[in-house]
Amino acid sequence: MKRRPLLKTTLAASALMLSGLFPFTVHAADTIKVGILHSLSGTMAISETSLKDMALMTIEDINAKGGVNGKMLEPVVVDPASNWPLFAEKARQLLTQDKVDVVFGCWTSVSRKSVLPVFEELNGLLFYPVQYEGEEMSPNVFYTGAAPNQQAIPAVEYLMSEDGGAAKRYFLLGTDYVYPRTTNKILRSFLHSKGVADKDIEEVYTPFGHSDYQTIVANIKKFAAGGKTAVISTVNGDSNVPFYKELANQGLDATEVPVVAFSVGEEELRGIDTKPLVGHLAAWNYFQSVENDVNTSFVEQWKAYAKAKGLANAETAVTNDPMEATYVGIHMWKQAVEKAGSTEVDKVRAAMGGQSFAAPSGYTLKMDEKNHHLHKPVMIGEIQEDGQFSVVWQTEGPIRAQPWSPFIAGNDKKPDTPVKSAQ
Repeated sequence: MKRRPLLKTTLAASALMLSGLFPFTVHAADTIKVGILHSLSGTMAISETSLKDMALMTIEDINAKGGVNGKMLEPVVVDPASNWPLFAEKARQLLTQDKVDVVFGCWTSVSRKSVLPVFEELNGLLFYPVQYEGEEMSPNVFYTGAAPNQQAIPAVEYLMSEDGGAAKRYFLLGTDYVYPRTTNKILRSFLHSKGVADKDIEEVYTPFGHSDYQTIVANIKKFAAGGKTAVISTVNGDSNVPFYKELANQGLDATEVPVVAFSVGEEELRGIDTKPLVGHLAAWNYFQSVENDVNTSFVEQWKAYAKAKGLANAETAVTNDPMEATYVGIHMWKQAVEKAGSTEVDKVRAAMGGQSFAAPSGYTLKMDEKNHHLHKPVMIGEIQEDGQFSVVWQTEGPIRAQPWSPFIAGNDKKPDTPVKSAQ
């Protein structure tokens, strides 16, 4: 009889958690801690804050449906503030102090590379939701964004095609860090293989947070005078806002020089007048505008969540590719934990291979059994006046990632299995 008050208290707390009125405040042995590692301040906050919120929405939804193996998920959110060394410190904090069972986070490759030694040393598990340059396969990371053959290379092939404008010259513009530089190294080699000479390739980098694109856009116009030109943009973070504004200021429209971006989606376009940018392109694996029942529910759920939580600019809330990848990654991890009957990293890792999920993209995505990368569709979208994208080209189905680019010498000999990083 003495146990009844405790039982009543536990049941009441559980009911409140499921109702959403008492979210994530019960710290008990029957919860599973989930780390969320995203910049909520600094230059990358424009892109990463929405991933944090998407992770929280997904966790709340999973808890409302009974949790994972009968346990509630307890999110632990940290802000590495667009500071790359701080990412490593926060990752160590999550794994050693907060004792999380999994982490969802990072955007830039430099942040991922900062935390990688920590996850490998401590045998933690990171789900990385953004496109990247390839050249990495760690047993402690699941890559739910695109490898180069799932985004960058198909985008350039499209620009070369008649439908894409039959470009002959290419201006490679990026933020100065590992992802743009390595991706452009791959793309330069790919362009060479298609007969494009170095004189028809220009490569320019700007620092994080760069805001003055007047000279660069003027130079793009001069370069374009030498023949049909396309810009391939790997500009990241809040620098995209002044870049696109300068394109509009100088009247550089898509019919003259199309820009295809790899890090600009619906979220980044929310703060820009997109009318002058109509026709410019982005290559992703998902767009909010795709039409299917799963995506309709996904978008509606997100908009309702944004309003209910009073998120910034909730009235104009949008979804994008890395948000979808976050959503898919959390659900796949849940499925693997349930299959393994455990949150232990080694058991979850083994259970992840072959996991599939009906994604908002309209495709059933699968985690590769060998290389820790998702099989994903490729889509190219044109910017519309309302800040959405109209899909102008896409693959028939998901394609398998090739993490080791064949366009970098010797990579054809790399193993197609996750190996501990030597970096």
